[in-house]
Amino acid sequence: MSELLKARNLLDRDTFSKSDPICVLYTQAIGNKEWREFGRTEVIDNTLNPDFVRKFIMDYFFEERENLRFDFYDVDSKSPNLSKHDFLGQMFCTLGEIVGSHGSRLEKSIVGIPGKKCGTVIVTAEELGCCRDSVLMQFCANKLDKKDFFGKSDPFLVFHRSNEDGSFTICHKTEVVKNTLNPVWQAFKISVRALCNGDYDRTIKVEVYDWDRDGSHDFIGEFTTSYRELSRGQSQFNVYEVINPKKKGKKKKYVNSGTVTLLSFLIETEVSFLDYIKGGTQINFTVAIDFTASNGNPLQPTSLHYMNPYQLNAYGMALRAVGEIIQDYDSDKMFPALGFGARLPPDGRVSHEFALNGNPQNPYCHGIDGVMEAYYRSLKSVQLYGPTNFAPVINHVARYAASVKDGSQYFVLLIITDGVISDMAQTKESIVNASKLPMSIIIVGVGPAEFDAMEELDGDVVRISSRGRFAERDIVQFVPFRDYIDRSGNHVLSMARLAKDVLAEIPEQFLSYMRVRGIKPSPAPPPYTPPLHVLQTQI
Repeated sequence: MSELLKARNLLDRDTFSKSDPICVLYTQAIGNKEWREFGRTEVIDNTLNPDFVRKFIMDYFFEERENLRFDFYDVDSKSPNLSKHDFLGQMFCTLGEIVGSHGSRLEKSIVGIPGKKCGTVIVTAEELGCCRDSVLMQFCANKLDKKDFFGKSDPFLVFHRSNEDGSFTICHKTEVVKNTLNPVWQAFKISVRALCNGDYDRTIKVEVYDWDRDGSHDFIGEFTTSYRELSRGQSQFNVYEVINPKKKGKKKKYVNSGTVTLLSFLIETEVSFLDYIKGGTQINFTVAIDFTASNGNPLQPTSLHYMNPYQLNAYGMALRAVGEIIQDYDSDKMFPALGFGARLPPDGRVSHEFALNGNPQNPYCHGIDGVMEAYYRSLKSVQLYGPTNFAPVINHVARYAASVKDGSQYFVLLIITDGVISDMAQTKESIVNASKLPMSIIIVGVGPAEFDAMEELDGDVVRISSRGRFAERDIVQFVPFRDYIDRSGNHVLSMARLAKDVLAEIPEQFLSYMRVRGIKPSPAPPPYTPPLHVLQTQI
């Protein structure tokens, strides 16, 4: 993932000319408040609107929250010490916020100097292309040396990429073509990363061997090339002489041990999760909370729903851990929040699909803070009851998912529960139906209960089925929260670990839906360029 930076309308700190800005990027380790310097751009002289050239290259993981801080300085001397330069302000965001913005382009105000407008920063994130290109290649050979006493050779090719230290690593072997000196090998596919580590000019060494049953394959010869040379496709440049250095050293008249020719070279780019996000696909996040009586009285400290004024309970932690990451991919930040297994006021009817904000027509809460607020308010107004039924909330989200199957939206339902499910048959049926829809389900189990039944819903070992029908895709991820509790009591770490595990499968589940439906990502919007002039209109 590379990040390109621009800033506009920076503060002017120089008396006789404009500022000479530099940007310094800081990151935070998981569960750690300390900011560490990640890198610096170049200095651009005499401008308040710099377009920095030096990019920041970072690892991106959907399931991790990566906090970023961009600090801007006006450079006044050659000193690397930042305290020697004028501070121009800073911008805070997460990597997910940049990636989740339309076109993976985030524009945000620079802050940090009270009472001053410090300008804006524009950060654009781009996936590194070479990381996901593959090539489909086919080779043939002519007049290879005869190595077998009774027949011709049985040739195969071995490809090696070169490493930084000059050594070589095997990256591909072709099949063996029996009894011929003019073999045509089958086309094969290899990622550009495996072939040359994304470096188009790095040496690729190809060895030609004659296969022997006992494994002592005879060396016929070798040649070298590079990705850049191969990418020219079938041409006179891609006919290679196979050279055996020992023979060449001994025989004066030695020309070669045959030739290898590239027949075809086709680049294929794998589409990624980020291509869809960049093209505008929204991820809609819904939360469903278990309000059954087995959680215990919310007024008692032993309850899983206990409202401790000093720290989050397990429900709050699970909700924040997952929600704070997913919210970066949802532009309106409005999240439906549901409850199940409670008696509702005023008549005490039991509901397995009620709005936490008390408004069934509009169960949306603003941001994760809004969801937390509605959750706490519900605890004060509803009576915990039972049983533990999942199917109604799954069907609730499935109804929305069924109405948008064009790839523009994907739905993630987080169910947080303390226990044993009561409607297993109906839940399995709901999951099998939902596996055809653009949705994923995360179930977090809180408390000390046995969660064996939940493992069955998480189709990692055996694909879930209902009445003889199997789920089209694996869409459920279950984890018990107790497995993530940090022994030192660091809740930030517990939440980061939980989010990492439950969200890691979402991009692949998302892609599996798009692949099965043949949905391609929408093109990213063109970079925004402000109009050169504004037409005045009379009202």
